[in-house]
Amino acid sequence: MWFRAKWVVLWSLWAARLARLPTPPVRVSNGWLRGSVAPGGSHKQYLAIPYATVQGRYQAPGPEPKWDGVFEAIEDNVRCLQSGNFRSKLYPSGQEDCLIVNVYTPLNTRLDKPLPVMVFIHGGAFFRRSSSRFMYGPTFLTRKDVVLVTLNYRLNALGFLCLGIKEAPGNTGLKDQVAALKWVQRNIRAFGGDPDNVTIFGESAGAASVALHVLSPMSKGLFHKAILQSGSSLSSWVLRYDPINVASIRAKEMGFISKDPHELYKFYMDTSPSDFVRANIPREEGAAIVLLEMFSRCAENNIEGEEPFLTDLPYNILTSGKYNKVPMIIGANTEEGLLFAGFDDLIEKIDIEKSLPRDLEFPSNETRKAVAEKVKKMYLGDNEIATSTLAKLSKLYGEPTNNYPLIEETNLIMKTSDQPIWHYLFGYEGRRSILKRILNWKFENVSYGATHGDELFYLFSQDIIPSLLETDMIDKMTTMWTNFAKYGDPTPATTERLPVKWPQVKPDDQRALYIDKEITTVPLWYPDSMLFWRDLYSKYRRKLYKNT
Repeated sequence: MWFRAKWVVLWSLWAARLARLPTPPVRVSNGWLRGSVAPGGSHKQYLAIPYATVQGRYQAPGPEPKWDGVFEAIEDNVRCLQSGNFRSKLYPSGQEDCLIVNVYTPLNTRLDKPLPVMVFIHGGAFFRRSSSRFMYGPTFLTRKDVVLVTLNYRLNALGFLCLGIKEAPGNTGLKDQVAALKWVQRNIRAFGGDPDNVTIFGESAGAASVALHVLSPMSKGLFHKAILQSGSSLSSWVLRYDPINVASIRAKEMGFISKDPHELYKFYMDTSPSDFVRANIPREEGAAIVLLEMFSRCAENNIEGEEPFLTDLPYNILTSGKYNKVPMIIGANTEEGLLFAGFDDLIEKIDIEKSLPRDLEFPSNETRKAVAEKVKKMYLGDNEIATSTLAKLSKLYGEPTNNYPLIEETNLIMKTSDQPIWHYLFGYEGRRSILKRILNWKFENVSYGATHGDELFYLFSQDIIPSLLETDMIDKMTTMWTNFAKYGDPTPATTERLPVKWPQVKPDDQRALYIDKEITTVPLWYPDSMLFWRDLYSKYRRKLYKNT
């Protein structure tokens, strides 16, 4: 009997830990809302708060919804319409009306002592993922005394159909993000956050989004610091030079042939979003998977009555110096390309010439072929594409599309901004480096390091991975990121755990922080292949844009 009673007590304690304890009601511009205390009592969470409305497909978001009574912000079950991954025929999930934010705060916030705010924008190639706490859990960051906000934005064609006409001007998903940042400015003080100290950060497509907010007049004044993790405004996959052609190619996959923007608009309005989310994503034979025909960001036409998000190429804006100048951290992982190569079933059949970045423009086919030969020589030497060389070839999936653009973006901002900038290279392969471990079976002789997305597991908690794993690296990463949010400097002072002062990138001192078990510094242009891509882009970077 005593034994049985003991287990009843233990079960009751466990159940109590999982019970949702309500927070006091909070007044925001939509109305009153109530969140809950997280299981275990680590933080307060306010989930799936609507920040805007979807008033028109392919249009900028409308005003936030209002409500009477108290909105129960306790369910994390809203995601924007998407398919599962790059493969076709997958059943879509999500919904069109998906514009929500999640707010996470430490337990004991005080309105009279507001905390720094960190707004995270998720990645997923602009066609999948969401702000869900199951991937982007707040525990590691909120215990460092910051308020964390995550957000949804429209994806795929719903977020990034760009036809250059009033009905579909483009960049809808980025305009969603702007609406979320405006909501934060209006309301974050009610949660104990400081609207005058907002850091935006993101990974992959989320980092590219952050980079574009730095360039966009629409985002001016909505944030005060920025962090780019493995995504740059200069990455070749971020902006398409021919968005109408992309819309036409995608429509052709569904049986509709036209290049007229008004006809394409009617087709995309009449077609169920689930159909084009589920439709095959075209890929030129021989091209790397990073060159899929994805709906993309664009430089918008000037249209009467429409406020554009972006009207010029990112490279032109950066070199002009006319952008939102804030302190920034920019960086990437050592083995960026392994993730993409690992999911490319056709990697052994790729044609390097067809896999060159799209934002390179060559004067002749002969020049293009010669460049492709140089690229092959650099990554493969005298070897051919084979199972034994896939790990080396995977660098072609990461270095020109992520590593090089991020270094170049750092370089241009260093030259044109009066604000400090820091650069990093993350190479730690620990027990939370899940993505790298998943792919290890496919490659031989994979060099030590981290692939695309691995650093996320040291910034965000995930329920499926024990939080006790890798506490040292988690503390290092979250300390540097939150130091930057708090003080505008990731290492304001050296400590036993962070004994190296992270140097700013300056014209006379161009170094990056190399984050591994031991933290060191390396040259900004590291490794030497980055100099190869710098030289190539200095000769052949595409500069003209035409959205017709």
